[in-house]
Amino acid sequence: MLRIVTFPHPALRHKSTPVRRIDDLVRAAVRQMFGLMYEAKGIGLAANQVALPLRFFVLNVTGDPEQPDQERVFINPEILKRESVVEEEEGCLSLPTLYGKVRRSKKIRFRAFDLQGRAIEEDVDGLLSRAIQHEHDHLDGTLITDRFDPPVRAANAAKLREIEQAFRKAQAGGLWPDDEAMQRRVVELAGLGVVPPEVLEGPPPPPEPDGLAAEGSEAPPQVPEL
Repeated sequence: MLRIVTFPHPALRHKSTPVRRIDDLVRAAVRQMFGLMYEAKGIGLAANQVALPLRFFVLNVTGDPEQPDQERVFINPEILKRESVVEEEEGCLSLPTLYGKVRRSKKIRFRAFDLQGRAIEEDVDGLLSRAIQHEHDHLDGTLITDRFDPPVRAANAAKLREIEQAFRKAQAGGLWPDDEAMQRRVVELAGLGVVPPEVLEGPPPPPEPDGLAAEGSEAPPQVPEL
């Protein structure tokens, strides 16, 4: 079963490789990702965030599982054009309880494939534009902390250390392999270019210690979790 990974899991810093084919395994991964996203009260989730270094992500800007018509899947996405800049606060499911203002383009044009393999190209703005840019960053190994201004980064330094300490505690407890093993696995998966069946199997993973990830699901009002 897939699970959301938190900083500093190496998948979050790996530049993803294109998806080679859209098959039933990709569709199964997408279903699991939507489930994880809703459980964490997020509006978007990139494959990197579930330790799959492949170029796809899912979005539902309403964050409401009762509105499946708002679900979007973006496979091998490209941002073709950006217009103007706006600064708004963001959160990230891989950086639970950490929030800060991020400057992004107000309007973008993107190209991607959907889950049926159809090419799509659209101009979008508002929250959808911001969410696409956030998830596209994930595919390139970029986190919101990389886009923070220095004062915002400094204000969040203690929180980032807490997130890393929680991950290391989970790792020491056997929930994660050592760093070298995780990095090797990320490189292996990236080389495949497809979703291997074994990552979708097995029981749900146990919760991480201290409940840090669960606490992160409660964002301040109007702050998107991605």
